[in-house]
This record gives sequence, structure tokens and C-alpha cells, in this order.
Amino acid sequence: MKKLIKIDDPWLFYSAGLALLLNLIIESLGRQSLWKGIEFFYGNPRVFLYNTFFIFVTLSFSLMLRRRLFYHAVLSVLWLMLGITNGVILSFRMTPFTVSDLALLENGLSILPNYMSTWQIILLGAGIMVLISAFILTFIFAPKKRDMPQYRKGLLLIIIFCLAFAAVTEAGIKSRVLSSYFGNLAYAYRDYGVAYGFLNTWLIKGIKMPGGYSESMVKNIFKNGIPMGIMAANPSIPILLTVEGASKNRPNIVFVQLESFIDPSLIEGITFSRDPIKNFRNLQKQGASGFLRVPSVGAGTANTEFEVLTGMRIRAFGPGEYPYKTILKDRTCESVSYILKDLGYTSHAIHNHRGAFYGRNQVFSNLGFDTFTSIEYMNYVEKTPKNWAKDNILTGEILAALDSTEGKDFVFAVSVQGHGKYPEDKQLSGEESEIRVTGGIEDEGYLNSMEYYVNQIYEMDLFIGELVEALKNYEETVIVLYGDHLPALNLKEVDLANGSVFETQYVIASNYDLPKIDEDLAAYQLSSQVFELLGIHSGILTWYHQTRSGNGGYLKDLNVLQYDMLYGNNYIYGETNPFEPTKMRMGVKEIRVNKIIDFGESIYVAGENFTPYSRVAINGDFVETVFINPSMLRLPERVKSNGPVEYSVSQVGKYNTVLSSLGDVE
Repeated sequence: MKKLIKIDDPWLFYSAGLALLLNLIIESLGRQSLWKGIEFFYGNPRVFLYNTFFIFVTLSFSLMLRRRLFYHAVLSVLWLMLGITNGVILSFRMTPFTVSDLALLENGLSILPNYMSTWQIILLGAGIMVLISAFILTFIFAPKKRDMPQYRKGLLLIIIFCLAFAAVTEAGIKSRVLSSYFGNLAYAYRDYGVAYGFLNTWLIKGIKMPGGYSESMVKNIFKNGIPMGIMAANPSIPILLTVEGASKNRPNIVFVQLESFIDPSLIEGITFSRDPIKNFRNLQKQGASGFLRVPSVGAGTANTEFEVLTGMRIRAFGPGEYPYKTILKDRTCESVSYILKDLGYTSHAIHNHRGAFYGRNQVFSNLGFDTFTSIEYMNYVEKTPKNWAKDNILTGEILAALDSTEGKDFVFAVSVQGHGKYPEDKQLSGEESEIRVTGGIEDEGYLNSMEYYVNQIYEMDLFIGELVEALKNYEETVIVLYGDHLPALNLKEVDLANGSVFETQYVIASNYDLPKIDEDLAAYQLSSQVFELLGIHSGILTWYHQTRSGNGGYLKDLNVLQYDMLYGNNYIYGETNPFEPTKMRMGVKEIRVNKIIDFGESIYVAGENFTPYSRVAINGDFVETVFINPSMLRLPERVKSNGPVEYSVSQVGKYNTVLSSLGDVE
């Protein structure tokens, strides 16, 4: 046995040296500095060597192969790609690269032109082709081990390394050198290493079953907190809290989630030529307001959205997880929309970006929305210099949603104008900049980014003013405005007057008298606070947040409820999920085709509410379609067919994603 496991293969020492080098490069890329990577090595050697050991274990599988050099080349490139991707992503946002980002690959490709120039994209494509070619050449020409691998010895060593890695991991967690809980993903990567952080985002998904999970555990959460009149037939099991009155006695409710929107005056050391958020600030004086704790920094719009809509806490899920891309793809969930639906409301989602982004065109049905208007259903959309849709388009879309029904409406609008990355070159000349930034920013590129960002939120604030003015004399309406996360400007706690990178601000305004109760909240508490002001207590999590937020065990019991609702046995609902997916319609404006006109060398499709994303299909196949105006589409080429011709019109996003189709038109 001693002879069998004797470690005399120089390849292992080579692998150890390569693992050390790879880890240093990966950590340096994540810290944007080689010196900081070296500092991590000297400052926290146990964690650095742990991550090196992890990389070494993956390299050790080459012991079973003759093409060891090829395997090391491929694996080294994969590790370097992790490091490079993480470094690049951290230059765009403040949240590191996770496994969930791989599920968002299509989304990332769709917005790549917003981050990179055409030449950079071409160079990236060329680099990928060169890399593939290098892999092929390495496979063909790289030397192979002359003699056959010692499979028994190699397998035994690999098993030993894997067991040792598992034991070291467990010991590291117990001694708190490592952690399995990531309160702040960016800090976790910084403190515990990129390789370990990325591994955790892969292995840890969903909500862990609470210890002692049972029906009695769930029942006991509400044993002293459910008032008479809101229990189901079985008084020992709280299910959906009962409805309280018809929607006709209640206001319309409009939520607007503002992309990367914060009060820039909270950033220390800088001043502005004038107030960039005058309208938002005036609303803070009139309505309920406060700081809003959000689950992410610099990115993660969908997770703030999830917390606000469901009342659930993202930190209960796996590190870096997006429930929109995991559990909510196939499962319904208690939400603001479902609660208000029982009160007679119609629910509308609006977003001036791609409908398929984060899978919203599927997920919103599982959250109870009746309609979803994405950018594919909007006309005359203005764009920022970085090609994001401007938010002023949302005013008309919100009004269209409110006017689309006779009853009361819940509108949930998600903006996009403030999205990073913010250019370091001078996108706006001095004459064009409405707001000038001055102060202690010495780096010209960073100053340009800051000024660009501030001017975008200035325009977003103009949209807020337009929306409030448009609803001023409308029927009773409540407007809730809040930022989804900090902008991707690499802000730290010391840079902010409030001392937190996880805080934005919210305001609850109305066009009628509503109590002004200022309170700092978490994003998962916001909807319950709005409902409290409106006298609505329906919904399990609504009632829970309204009655238990100050009690001991609040977050622990919230975790139990979330697990039971999404992954457990639904004890809270009498063991049956009461929510059915809605038959959600894309767009509130009906797209119609009135006639097909054969004129000259072209065919014209006349109708209503077409957009630049409308495409015509002939006998099921899409053809080149030219958008002329909302009432007319043109087909430049004549139809060649020996049989009957059927026309249909679809709204088609990027990658030929069909969001909806108008039935066949003959």
C-alpha cells in the first residue's frame, strides 16, 4: 500500500505550482490589481492556499490521462476564463460572477452592445476563435505520456485529494476560516476567494429545509397572531387571508422600480450644479418615505423585484441565485398580484426592455399578472447614448394600463434608463449636460461616469414628475417609487452618507390624503407597508410582515414560511398550492390586422398597434418586415406561392423569441 500511494510523480508538483499561479491570477483579476492579489496571499494565506488546493484537485484528474498537457491546457483556460469573466463583470457591476450568470448567458449576449463597442465585440469573437483553434492544435500536437497511466494509483490519489478537500472545507467552515453563508456576495468572494465563492453559487440552490420542519412548526408561527375572521375552515391551519371589501372602494396602485436610482447627494465629497432629483425629493416631503434595504449592489434588478412582489427574502436562497431563473420558472408563488386579484384588481407588468429578459414573459404568469407590456409592444422609444430605453416612455404605458379596464388596477413598472455601465469618455459635452458634477473626484474617467449617471437619473426624475402630474387629477391612485440597487460606480460604505451600499430610497405618494409614516424598510417589507397604509391585510406574508416584523425569530420564521411555500409541503395552505398561473396577455393594446394590401412591388399589412418588433409570417415562415408606423407594415418582397397564402403577425424579440402572435389573417 505504501508503494501504491507513494507520491513520486513530478506531474503532481507541476500541478501544484500551476494551481498556485492560476489562483494568484484569478484573485488579482477579481481585485483588479496584481498587488492586491499578492496582498490576499500574504494577508490570508490559509484561504488563499485552500483555493489553490481546490484548483489543484481539479488538475489532479490528469493522473488518469495520457494527454495530461492537453487536459491542463483546457482546464487552465477554463479557470482563467472564470477569473477574466469575474474581473470584467466587476468592472461593470458590484456583484461578482456566479453560476446563475451562466443561466443568464442569453440575456448577457443580448445587452453586450450596451457594454462593448463593435470592435471590442469583433475582437472578442476573434479571440474565441483563436482559443478554439489553439485547443485543436494542442490536442493534435501536444506530447502524450509514453507509458500508460497507473490507473489504480491515479484513482486512489484523486480519491484521497477529494476527501482531503472535503475535510479541509468542513474544518474551515467550523473554524470560521470559511463560511457557507454569504450575506454579501462581493465580500464573500473577497474574503473567501473566487474559486470557493463560485463553487458555492453552484452547489447551494433554493432554500435549505429548516431543522425540524413539520406541519406543527408552520402552524405554530401563527398560533398567537391570526385574528378572528381570517382563518380557513380548519382553524389550526392559516391559509390565504380572507378578502376585505371590493376594489371599487380602493385606489389604483402603481409601483415603479427605478433602475440604479439613488439620491446622489448621499455620495460624499461631490456637489451638483442643481438638484438632480427635485421631483422625487418633493414627493418625500409629501408622502411616506425612508431608506430601502435591497438584496444586491450594482446589479440584480430581478431580485429586488422578487422581494417587493412576493414579500420573500432573497438571502434565504442560494448565493447569487435568481429565483426567476430557478424555482419560479415552473412554480407559482404568493404575490402582490394574487392578493390584489382576490380584491378585484387587474394586474399589469411594464418594462421598457426585452420581455424575455430574466424570463419575465414566463415568470410573470406565475406571479399572477394579467398583462405584461415589454419594449416589444412600445412605439417611439428614445434611447440613451448607451442604448438603454429612456423611462419617459413609461408614463403613457402606465396610463394605457390603467385605462384598459373598468375596475381598479395594480401596475408594476420596471425602468431601465439608469442602467450601467457608465461611459468614462465624455458622452455629454458641457453644453448638453443638464447637471454638472464637481467636487473631490480627481480621476477624469470616473468623473465622466458620475456625471453621465447623474444626468440619466435627472431625466428619470423628470419622468417621475411627468407621471405624478399625469395622475394628479386621475381617480384615486397610490404611487410607490423606489430604487432597485446602487449604480455600478464602485461605491463603498465610506463613500455614502448613510453608510450602506445596500440602501436605496422609497416614497409612497398619492393623489389623495394618505397617512405619512416614514420608516426604513427592507424590500421584502415594502408591499406590506403599502397595504398597511391602505388597510389591506390579505395574504400570508402580508399579514406576517405587518404583525411580526418587530418580534424575535422574525427572519427565522420567515425562512420557514418561504421554504414551506416554495419547496415544502404547503402546510400553510392546507397542503395545496392555491395559485394557478394566469393566462397572461402580452401588451395591453390589442394588435389588430384590418387588411392585406397588394400594391406595386410590395405587400402592405394595415392594422393597429404595430411596433418595430412586429413581424409578418407567411404560411408560418417569417419574412422581411418593414415597420412604417403603428398602422402599417410593409413586405418588400412579393409572395411566391402556388397555394393559399396565410398571413400572421407576431411580436418578436431578440434571437427570434416570439412573445405573442396574432392569429392567421387570410
